[in-house]
This record gives sequence, C-alpha cells and structure tokens, in this order.
Amino acid sequence: MAAEQKTSHVILTLIPIFLLLLYALFAVSPFIDRKLSVAATVPAAAPPPLTTEKIDLSSSDSTRNASSGLEKIEEELARARAAIREAIRSRSYRSYKEEEFVPRGPVYRNPTAFQQSHIEMVKRFKIWTYREGERPLVHRAPMTNIYSIEGQFLDEMESGKSPFRAQTPEEAHMFYIPVSVASIIHFIYQPVLTKKDYDRGRLHRIVDDYVGIVAGEYPYWNRSQGADHFMVSCHDWAPDVSKDNPKFYSKLIRVLCNANTSEGFQPARDASLPEVFLDYGRLGPVQQGGSDPSNRTTLAFFSGGIHGHIRRLLFERWHGKDRDVQVIERLPDRSIYMARMARAKFCLCPSGHEVASPRIVEAISVGCVPVLISKNYSLPFGEVLDWSEFTVTVTVERIGEIKRILEGVSEERYLELYERVKGVRRHFEVNRPARPYDLLHMVLHSLWLRRLNVRL
Repeated sequence: MAAEQKTSHVILTLIPIFLLLLYALFAVSPFIDRKLSVAATVPAAAPPPLTTEKIDLSSSDSTRNASSGLEKIEEELARARAAIREAIRSRSYRSYKEEEFVPRGPVYRNPTAFQQSHIEMVKRFKIWTYREGERPLVHRAPMTNIYSIEGQFLDEMESGKSPFRAQTPEEAHMFYIPVSVASIIHFIYQPVLTKKDYDRGRLHRIVDDYVGIVAGEYPYWNRSQGADHFMVSCHDWAPDVSKDNPKFYSKLIRVLCNANTSEGFQPARDASLPEVFLDYGRLGPVQQGGSDPSNRTTLAFFSGGIHGHIRRLLFERWHGKDRDVQVIERLPDRSIYMARMARAKFCLCPSGHEVASPRIVEAISVGCVPVLISKNYSLPFGEVLDWSEFTVTVTVERIGEIKRILEGVSEERYLELYERVKGVRRHFEVNRPARPYDLLHMVLHSLWLRRLNVRL
C-alpha cells in the first residue's frame, strides 16, 4: 500500500511538469519556425560573394515553382526548335498569321530558317527586365548620339509596350540586366583628369554589386549560372565588365557594339550590336534615300576623326590625294556629311579606337555600299545575314589598294550590291515601338537564337 501511494505521488508530481514542457514547446515553436522561414527567404543585407557556387536563395516552394516554370519554358523552346528544323527540311515556313515581309535572296544565310525563327520569336519570346536599382546607373541609358542604341533598347523593354516584355519572371525565357555602362561612365567617371581616372575598378564594383543583388534575390541566375541572362551596351568599356571575374560571367550573354574577338568577344555566346548615331527626335532610317546609281559621282568617301591604327593608315595614304577616293576629316555639319555619303558609290567604314563604326548603318541608310576595313570585328546579325553579299571587304594590309579594288568591281556587280543594300535597310532602322525585322527586332532575334542554343 505504501509503495502504491508513493508511485501515485510521483506521477501527480510529474504531470504538471510534463504539461508545462508541452505548453512551452507549442508556444515557442511558431517563433522558431518563423525565424527559420525568414532566414530562408530574405537575402543577406550585403550582396552575396560573386562566385560560381550556387547560393541557397529561397524556400523549397519557390524553387519548386521555378523548376515547374522552367520545364514549361523548355518544352516551348523545344517546339520552336522543331518548327525551325521542319522549315529547313521542307524549305517552307508556317505562320499563324499573314506575314508582311518574307526574307528572300542571297543576303540571308538561310531565309526560310530565319523566317520561321522570327515567327516563333514573335509568338513565344518573353524577357524579364530586373526592376532592382535606381536611375541613373541602371534603368537609364543614352537615347541619342553614338550610344543611342543602348538607351533605345532599354527604353523599348521598359516602356510597357513591347510584346516581348514578360509580366512575371516565371514566364521569361531570358533575363535582362538593365545596367548602362554609358551612364556609369558619364555619372561616375566624369571628369577624367588623370590616367588613374580610367581605372575600371568602380565599373566592376557597380556591375558586380547589381548582379550579386539579383542573384541573391531570385533563383534565375544561379539556375543557369547566367546562361539565360544578358546585358546590352554600346560603350567602348563594356567588354571590360566581365574581365574582373571571368569565371562568374562565363555564360552571361553580352550584346556589344565593341564586338572585338581579340578582346574576348565570343560570337557563339555574345551578340554584336550595330552602332547607330541618332539625332535628337529622329527614329526610323538614319537618313532617307540617297542618289540613284547614275548620280553617284564619287567612287569612295570617308569623313571622320583620325583615331586608331586603321584610320591613321587610311589618312596617310588617301587624305587629300585622290578625287575619286575622298578621305577627309570630320565635317562640322552632319547634313552635309550625309549628303556626301548619299552621292558616293562606296562608303569607307574603317574601325577607329574600337572595331564598330556608325558609318555602316549610315551607309546602308543612304544606299551607299559599305566598304568594311577592320580586324577581328564580329559583324552584327552575322548568324542571319551574309555580309559578303552586300558589302566589300578591304583588309588593313590592302588599304593602299582601295581605288584599284573598287574600280575592279564591275558595273553589274555594283548594281547588285546597291540593290541588296537597299534590301537590308529595314534591318538597320530604329523604330519605336519596334517593328518586325527592324533593328531592335534583329537584336531580339540574336538573343532568341542564343536562348534556343541553351538547354537548362
């Protein structure tokens, strides 16, 4: 009896202790869970270190949703690839609407494939522009002058009018990093007073910080290691963005005017961007028309600054030395400059400090056959356009032979080139909003092709 009473006493003593522990467990556990949940979904205050290691970014639900969305995107891209392959096989395209323009002729490497690819792009392609950051270093770029295409593309994608603009990141095929190298140089580096002011360190830190933030906030960069992300820039310094951390940026698609293969530009991954000089308030063709072939009295024309090795060679040989090959310094009036181009049969387009030149687009706009003089330049839209069919190439070593080379072009061949230049003009016109097959559409198509080549 005494033993039973002792056991009952112990049990009665332990029950309240057990209940107290049970209460404490259930009362505190919601706070523990909440703390763990926040730690899993909120990024650190500082951007994560820029490495190629995947960062644990979000909760399992977010990752699962992203994976589900990616599967749908990959299925959609597979259907697009199949449609393009079928067009190549059958040599005919299939469209869900009447096409206003059909690419034809030798200026296109494969006009049917290009047609079907463009159809698939218009039907499917979506781009998410990251919204983080404030102007002027991001979400703002020059809309006029020599870097204008950088700002025009950015404004097109952020205007809310582009059909390629994704409404949510989950539906996006690609992700746009809206950093403007031209704006960073303008607002951070000016004025440049000493050689130290050219140091690229500040540029690297700004871009690295921005990419670090979006990589820490969303799963998309780490999902592909940047293979479905891109940046657009026409500034000479843009290729340097990835030099400080080449491993981290090894898959980032860079859309660059300075498409110099000797400086790290990779045509299979990166995309070449035409350099376009836009006056304030002017869109469409850089300049309308140009003279008929019979009224083009100048064999070859160039006007511009004497900078870069190639231009110095050009001026040394031709400046003021021949009436047929007119090489002069920059004209003060742009309208006179364009009028002189419009009266020339061939327009010399030498590289300057960098490989790209706005003269290529200017020449095409006035029906002047471009004469390309450069080294290591990956030409815009080269995956679609066969530049040899509407331009003339003169190697740097043969600058002294320009007159002989151009006089050796038969009248029949010249007229053929002239008509083809007029035919590709639509691909180098800037319209807002963008129109099918214009310059902005061609840039988008370059991105679209590169996304088709990536399987995640």
